[in-house]
Amino acid sequence: MDAGRPRLHRFSRTERAVHWVHAAAFLVLLATGLALYLPSLSELLGRRPLLKSIHVWTAVVWIVALVLVVAAGDRRSLRATLREVDLFDRDDRNWLLRRGPPQGRLNAGQKINTILTGVFALLFAITGVLLWYGERDTRFRFAQTILIHDWLTYISFVLFVGHLYLSVIHPRTRHSLTGITRGWVYEDWAREHHAKWARLARREGADAP
Repeated sequence: MDAGRPRLHRFSRTERAVHWVHAAAFLVLLATGLALYLPSLSELLGRRPLLKSIHVWTAVVWIVALVLVVAAGDRRSLRATLREVDLFDRDDRNWLLRRGPPQGRLNAGQKINTILTGVFALLFAITGVLLWYGERDTRFRFAQTILIHDWLTYISFVLFVGHLYLSVIHPRTRHSLTGITRGWVYEDWAREHHAKWARLARREGADAP
């Protein structure tokens, strides 16, 4: 039915790989973290040492996998995305004020979500290392470390639920999931939600097969 519908290439394979490596690790870390944190859930599942090991090693694999993807992938596309996220213009500010200006490949909300994801990932890694090392050397035990780690979990969970709703459930925005799974979006959808980028992509011939 949509065979002849024009498409635009939106995300490279490297960008998609970074997204899904992070998403998979986040889900495992969230599940094991909640099992360790909530007493009732911890008692129900049992095997607390195993859950802790899965939690720690998932974090290690997550970091190693991201490094490998960046090292072996298309770093040019990642640098372009970082520059795009770092740029907040008048259209982005007006979008936050709900004035509906045309947006680039990422709207202002997606830029903020990307920034928060990166900052939270760094803070998770730092506090996680301190918690792990603090069990082995009391000099690295700080009263606020577990509190920061917990609050990062709460906020990340709320952001994750909102992100999941917009990308999977909300009818006007769920087509964006195609961009991060298959790399392309329909041009008419892009013109409605990311008009500034759609015009540029069409001029540059960024058609998707």
